Amino acid sequence: MNIKITGKDLKATEAIKDYVEKKLERVEKYFDEDFDVNVTIRTEKNMQIAEMHVITRANTYRAVTEHKDLYASIDKDIDILEGQIRKAKTKRDKVNKEDSIKTKEAVNIMFNQEKEVENEILKTIYYDIKPIAPEDAKLKLQDMKGNNFLTFLNVDTGKVNVIFRLKDGKNYGLVEPE
Repeated sequence: MNIKITGKDLKATEAIKDYVEKKLERVEKYFDEDFDVNVTIRTEKNMQIAEMHVITRANTYRAVTEHKDLYASIDKDIDILEGQIRKAKTKRDKVNKEDSIKTKEAVNIMFNQEKEVENEILKTIYYDIKPIAPEDAKLKLQDMKGNNFLTFLNVDTGKVNVIFRLKDGKNYGLVEPE
């Protein structure tokens, strides 16, 4: 926190500087990054005016109050600044939360849409059916590591057959129409 105190028609004493620094600790807890504070104190007629600007990378906050007592004016400024900062932080958190909720809802909608698809053909694979013997089909299926079945035209019967791997991983099954 970088504090610059300027006095117009009024001298910024060490007591005032210490008081301002002590009071600005209430505001400091709201920021992770370094920020600048410009404080201007002045007198007009019989009133003491304190003006504070808190400047961060994202926002600038300003408070100006007048009171017969300068310390009371500084206290009011701190209260105003703290309220402005808290309001901005709450608003930012709410927007961030809504964005995360919207993102989460979008993901849920996409996930639910994927779940809702049932009893539909989702993928079609085209390949040539070649006439081969069931033993040759078994050898060909052994060579195809990623596939669990192979459709072929049985040379003995002239009908379409399917050979498939059983769950034990060692044996095969044959589907043959009657």
